Parts: sequence; structure tokens; C-alpha cells
Amino acid sequence: MGVIRELPQLETERDGAVLTIRLANEKARNALSRDMRFSLREVIREIEDDRTIRAVYLTGKGAAFCAGGDLDLISKANDPWPVHRRFRHASNLFQSLTALDRPVVCGVRGHAIGGGLGVALMADLIVAGTSARFSAGFNRIGTVPDCMTLFALPRIVGLGVARAFLLTNGVWDAERAMQLGIAAEVVPDEDVDRRGLELAHQLAAGPAEVMGMSKLLLLKAFESSMDDLMLHEGMGQALAMSSVEFREGLAAVQERRTPDFLGAVLSHPLSDGLPGPDKP
Repeated sequence: MGVIRELPQLETERDGAVLTIRLANEKARNALSRDMRFSLREVIREIEDDRTIRAVYLTGKGAAFCAGGDLDLISKANDPWPVHRRFRHASNLFQSLTALDRPVVCGVRGHAIGGGLGVALMADLIVAGTSARFSAGFNRIGTVPDCMTLFALPRIVGLGVARAFLLTNGVWDAERAMQLGIAAEVVPDEDVDRRGLELAHQLAAGPAEVMGMSKLLLLKAFESSMDDLMLHEGMGQALAMSSVEFREGLAAVQERRTPDFLGAVLSHPLSDGLPGPDKP
């Protein structure tokens, strides 16, 4: 692993093509404080601009993944305009994380409550430790579900299951979460990071940018007509087949070898298409 970079209530660590993001507000069980949200927004913007980051591993420090909203902030700033401003900011952050054009793996130990559940659901794959508990929690304080929960949850488990879970303040353990498709795997708590990083590296070694295109198309799938989705697929495929990753993957199949997607992207002179310190 690389050097740990500390931001307000957040840590990042680079390991080759994978960036690890750790929620780091342990005293508040990694609640989504203002500082954490601003740090997350900064890191997501950096990922969007750095094509050498091919996958992300998101987890929390300590015994809990994320306890949801910052109760201290909510108790002080619950008038309409502060709430409106906070959710305008959250909209920019959470939509960017959900639609990030690189694979995201999430490792969950302990509680993912309310907005913390929403953050976990923004990932593409969840590795749950045996201590993981996915909790609704919103009705406890009289709030509607937020942090993209209403978008993601019914798409994964169906409307009826999501409705019952949210209205009854439901709690799912790790095994139930895997049965419902929330978690991809359940492992002992001590293996969550190892397995999460293993999956992230596996995805990073694949055609990660084309996977990002697939993610964008999947987000359109539930609100598009058949004609619209076919149009999106055609445009996405036209981009995919013009990519360095496609050329490397096709050549590898034809030459009966293992593809080197990362090497192909990094060796391409316009691999990111963005200006940087060494580019004009």
C-alpha cells in the first residue's frame, strides 16, 4: 500500500491503480459531517480527473461503516434554507459517486445506517463483514430517506421489499443483505479489506473505463423506453469499440494471451485526454 493522505475526516491511500477511501470520523461512527462531505467531494473530483485510478475501494475506519447524518449538524441547521443548501451540495457529491465512471467496491463492517446505507449502495459491489448491519433508521428521527437511498434500494431489492424495509425501520444482517442482492459477498470482519481490495484490483485490471460506460447505461435502464435504451447502447458501444481497452481486449483474444488493459491505457499518448502538469 502507499502513503496515507489525511483530509478532514477522510483518508485516502493509493495502491497501484486502486484508490482506497476511508471514512474517518470514528468518534461519531463515521457520520456524514460537513467536513467529510467536502473531503469526499474533493477526492471524487480528483478521481474523475485521474485516469490512472482504475477502481476505488470505499470503507470506514473503526467498528462502523457510517452512522448516517451528523445529528449535531441536523439539530442546529434544520431550517429550510440550510437544509436546501446542504442537499444541493450533497446532490453534486452523491450523484458523482453513483455515476463515477470507474468500478467502486465498498467494504462494510458494523452499521450502515440511514444515509450510511445510501452511501454503501452507491458502490457497484459490497463486501460485507459478518458484523455488518444495514439499517433504515430514517423514521427514528422523522426524516424521509435520503443520500440516494430511494433511488438505489428499490432498484436492487424491488419496490415492495424497499417499502417494507424503510417504513418499518428495518435492519438486515450481512447474510440477509447478500440474499437480497445488497452485498455481493460476506466474509469475516478481518477479511473485509483484503477481499474488497482484491476485487478492486481485479476490476482495475479489466477494461475499467468501458465498465464505467456500462455503469452509465445501467443507470438509464429503469427510466428509458426500449427504443431509448437501444439508442444509448449503440452510442455506448460506438465509444467502447473506439477505445484503447477494446483494441487491447480484442487483440488479446485473437492472440490467445491475457489482456493488459492498464498497460494499454497508460502507453497511449492521449490516455486521459486531460491536461496535466507535464502536458500543454
